[in-house]
Amino acid sequence: MSDAVKCEVKGAAFWITVNRPDKRNAINAEVVQGIRQGYAQAHANPAIRVIVLTGAGDKAFCAGGDLQPDKGFVFDVSQPNVPYADMLREARQATLPSIARVNGVCMAGGMGLLGMTDMAVCADHVQFGLPEVKVGVFPMQVLSVLQGLVPARKLHEWALSGEPFSAQEALSAGLVNHVVPVHELDPKTQWLIDRLVDKSPTAIRRGKYAMRAIADMGFEQALAYTESQIALLAQTEDAKEGLAAFNDKRQPVWTGR
Repeated sequence: MSDAVKCEVKGAAFWITVNRPDKRNAINAEVVQGIRQGYAQAHANPAIRVIVLTGAGDKAFCAGGDLQPDKGFVFDVSQPNVPYADMLREARQATLPSIARVNGVCMAGGMGLLGMTDMAVCADHVQFGLPEVKVGVFPMQVLSVLQGLVPARKLHEWALSGEPFSAQEALSAGLVNHVVPVHELDPKTQWLIDRLVDKSPTAIRRGKYAMRAIADMGFEQALAYTESQIALLAQTEDAKEGLAAFNDKRQPVWTGR
């Protein structure tokens, strides 16, 4: 794996850190490749229960694409897929829950990294933004992960004006789950990790699959689909163990099956 991304196992959490602090953790080909590899490694390890995505240093989570010539905006238009978009696809299809630890500025393509995670904890000094219009482009792929997270008029304002906004505005719009003082960022991230890793990995895995499946369904279709899913889930080892543990008044021992 490239030095541009650092991966580390901490207990049941797999930490993926964009490691270009001198470039405000800007995205280049190596960063995209490293994040994709990190997601694959996390899913290949049965001991991992959650992914944490963050940036190195204390200045930036990710300031967006690397704007240096031949670094960020390089496209092979003969190819139908763009690696950054494939990264977003793979993150959306992930069966492990994910947390963004937003430690600093989060702009442009960095907003896509934030949007592709399930939850986010943010330091209260962080500035967010979609400034692409200021350099003559638009947050095209980023829109795909943000449109289901925040109100449409708020997203329109961010994308069309290109102006930055605060952590509190991100919280009120539903872009992040929690905003804390910077010295509380790691404890709050760990608090959220702890609330995930003691739950059934089978329930989370199948639950994430179902949430993705019903995202574009109408009410009746979604209800019919989830009727069948709960019946399947009830047959898993984790569901049987959870019910037995509840009746025995003990902590469940999850097999993840």
